[in-house]
Amino acid sequence: MDMLQVNTNSEIQNLNPGFQPYLVKNDNRAKLFIWIVSVIVFVAVAVLSKVKLDVNLGFDPHLFAKANAIINFTVFILLLFGLWSIKAKKYLLHKKIMIAAIILSVLFLVSYICHHLFAGETKFGDIDHNSIVSTDEKSLAGSLRIVYYFILGTHIPLAGIILPFILFTAYRSLTGEYEKHKKLARITYPIWLYVAITGVAVYLMISPYYS
Repeated sequence: MDMLQVNTNSEIQNLNPGFQPYLVKNDNRAKLFIWIVSVIVFVAVAVLSKVKLDVNLGFDPHLFAKANAIINFTVFILLLFGLWSIKAKKYLLHKKIMIAAIILSVLFLVSYICHHLFAGETKFGDIDHNSIVSTDEKSLAGSLRIVYYFILGTHIPLAGIILPFILFTAYRSLTGEYEKHKKLARITYPIWLYVAITGVAVYLMISPYYS
């Protein structure tokens, strides 16, 4: 029976290269690596987003924010295609799409940090760019201000916790543990999708107030 199972699995892997495991399973090492990376990224984003460097880049630093929005939207589209590809049983295509989404997310983190380092913080409704939203400015922003902070208030914490979920989900796939991968993906996927599209929404809403 064991030999029959091995042969069956081998046939499946030959028919579907996407089933081929790319990593040797080592949960302890993987957990340590994923948590170290996640903590480093979280601390770096939390600390560096509060720092502003007065450096003349030779271009508008808010271009980083535009790049972030483009990356987020691209990731959103990739995630949709990733769902389609797995439902269509195009396993190798699915793997390539999801790896591309992860790589873009890494680029996003770098661009996000650069934006905050060189552009600083922008407050929603701050028309005169004095870092203070007056009563009149709040009145002009109206209920849109509430919508913005609701989206931002859900986007930031979910963006903060999604990285280890993404890495663990990818790890289970790359080691060939597809049942565990599927269980994690049911949690990771909707959160990642929401973070990606709300990142675009945040940019579209806050960008009119960039100085």
